[in-house]
Amino acid sequence: MTEPLVVLKDVNKHFGDLHVLKDIDMEIGKGEVVVVIGPSGSGKSTLCRAINRLETIESGTITIDGKTLPEEGKALAQLRADVGMVFQSFNLFAHKTILDNITLGPIKVRKQKKDEAEKRGMELLERVGVAQQAQKYPAQLSGGQQQRVAIARSLAMNPKVMLFDEPTSALDPEMINEVLDVMVGLARDGMTMIVVTHEMGFARKAANRVVFMADGQIVEQNTPEEFFTNPTSARAQDFLAKILTH
Repeated sequence: MTEPLVVLKDVNKHFGDLHVLKDIDMEIGKGEVVVVIGPSGSGKSTLCRAINRLETIESGTITIDGKTLPEEGKALAQLRADVGMVFQSFNLFAHKTILDNITLGPIKVRKQKKDEAEKRGMELLERVGVAQQAQKYPAQLSGGQQQRVAIARSLAMNPKVMLFDEPTSALDPEMINEVLDVMVGLARDGMTMIVVTHEMGFARKAANRVVFMADGQIVEQNTPEEFFTNPTSARAQDFLAKILTH
């Protein structure tokens, strides 16, 4: 594995009495694409959200590019700027144009000049296939287009790692592939990615490693080829039997 970019050590998290992350140890190398799968309630999304501190953790450490996640304040904002996040819901600003949505972060956080940010913004919209929508507002775009804009918005910050929390689960079936195609392209370009998803096709096509979670723990992890053809744990076998027969 290349040198680790994201390292989780002994990470624990509770919601009340519920132990949602149990002693999680995981390393993600630079340029690695890790797909996290598992049944609902297994802790996948919480794991994803803990990596940029949208969820706090009670014990353990998370480091990104050698730096421990700060508690709060400016240092946390700085670190968050290095971690792109794409959610189920697109979270675009409804009153701003698509291009303004993309350039807001670079101008405000990275202190880029407006014309530079707009030039880069247009390149990214071109890359995700929605450049012709730049002057429209989010409500004028389909869900698939909005999610591709959300990906471009994350990329505009030049993140070191991208987190995807079920990015296609709110989309109509015919729009899922247009978003996954963009993600496959990012993976090919060497972007470090942690993807929580139910899209097994994406896991097979783009992942370097599949991490299977159940009950707040990492039960097993392997290459997609090995995991899908030869899962070793009963939990993973049961999970795959349920989803792959439909």
